[in-house]
Amino acid sequence: MATLAMNEKSTSAGKSRVIAIIAMFFLFAMISFVTNLAAPLGTIWKVHYEWAGMVGNFMNFLAYLFMGIPAGHLLSRIGYKKTAQIAMVVGLVGLVLQWLSSLVGAETIIAGISLNYYIYLLGAFICGFCVCMLNTVVNPMLNLLGGGGKKGNQLVQAGGSLNSLSGTFTPLLAGSMIGAITASTAMTAVNPLLFIAMGVFVFALLVISAVQIPEPNLRKDGKKVKYSHSPWNFRHCVLGVVGIFLYVGIEVGIPGVLIFYLSDTAVSGLGENAVAIAGSIAAMYWLLMLVGRLFSTAISGAVSSRVQLVTVATVGICLVVAAILTPASVRVSMPVLDINVGIFTTEVPISAMFLVLCGLCTSVMWGGIFNLAVEGLGKYVPQASGIFMMMVVGGGVMPLIQNWMANTLGYMISYWLVVAMLGYLLFYGLIGSKNVNQDIPVDEDSEEAVMDAL
Repeated sequence: MATLAMNEKSTSAGKSRVIAIIAMFFLFAMISFVTNLAAPLGTIWKVHYEWAGMVGNFMNFLAYLFMGIPAGHLLSRIGYKKTAQIAMVVGLVGLVLQWLSSLVGAETIIAGISLNYYIYLLGAFICGFCVCMLNTVVNPMLNLLGGGGKKGNQLVQAGGSLNSLSGTFTPLLAGSMIGAITASTAMTAVNPLLFIAMGVFVFALLVISAVQIPEPNLRKDGKKVKYSHSPWNFRHCVLGVVGIFLYVGIEVGIPGVLIFYLSDTAVSGLGENAVAIAGSIAAMYWLLMLVGRLFSTAISGAVSSRVQLVTVATVGICLVVAAILTPASVRVSMPVLDINVGIFTTEVPISAMFLVLCGLCTSVMWGGIFNLAVEGLGKYVPQASGIFMMMVVGGGVMPLIQNWMANTLGYMISYWLVVAMLGYLLFYGLIGSKNVNQDIPVDEDSEEAVMDAL
């Protein structure tokens, strides 16, 4: 009887674990969905305010600056489960606010801007808090649910694949729903996507609330460790922090401005279906990021992070320069998927193809920069992770600057900013990533660590 009871208990725990893993996969996809929804929505607001294209994206990433380190503290104080629950509630609030921006406030003008745009920006900012918290939760939680080691890493990689797939379909679906951009185009066009997102968040919240989640890192002694040094004392870490800030700007800026470029029929030469085509082309960028991540996973055992980073930065520079220098009159046929029409091919400026191929390069950069920046940090890695999460704000700042350049100087000229950022990553891979501070003690049991009450 005792054996039977133990088997039943083990089976129940196994089912709970599988359900929790599925929920985490959904959340991994939602991180990408919330992040990549900003650029397509920007095409709507850009009709009403020319400068507004990337502001929603900026608000989404600005939240990382405020929430990066606090999210890490939440994990140690209340655990993975409660942090994930809070994140999902926050995400629901943000999505509801974005939905409300399609219903109220259009007639109320404050400082020359309609109230509904302020509501949308507030929703985007709150969604940024959600995504930041989920980013700090999902990766380690999947690793825990997998039991750590290779199986834990497998789950993380599987979740990352869903993240890329979500990034592929979000601009595709949003672009198809928005359709032709006119003066009457409004947020109501994408309300179905927002409702789906709300439903997934509610489902994941209910599931996570019902299952047991391991909490090995939950602080129970009311103590914290302070050290005489920090990640800021390591040159290669500081330069890596700058690299992450610029990298996220590259990753978001390339497809974001590409959507605006292709949606502008006067420049791209595309017809009334330009927004749907733009969303589909941008989706290919995220799909190639998935391909790049899978390929990098396969070769990482034999090829170092430094070699991968140097290679993709070099190739990325070549692709972006080619996109800038090739005139829009040079065109290439690319496949397009429009949910209203189906699959068809259309001719687009070949620059779009060069920029889409950059997805293969950007897919490798986050892992490469992070691995090089924390190499040799030992006990300072958790602190460095919080700093890196804050620097994701670069995904809001740099695309905003690039969008300003696109509006004032031209779409393709704005990509010189991307070339400069890729140049920095090339420098970091070749020179900046070398650890020149190996004299700093990094062992956990070094005598410099002192215990202080919270």
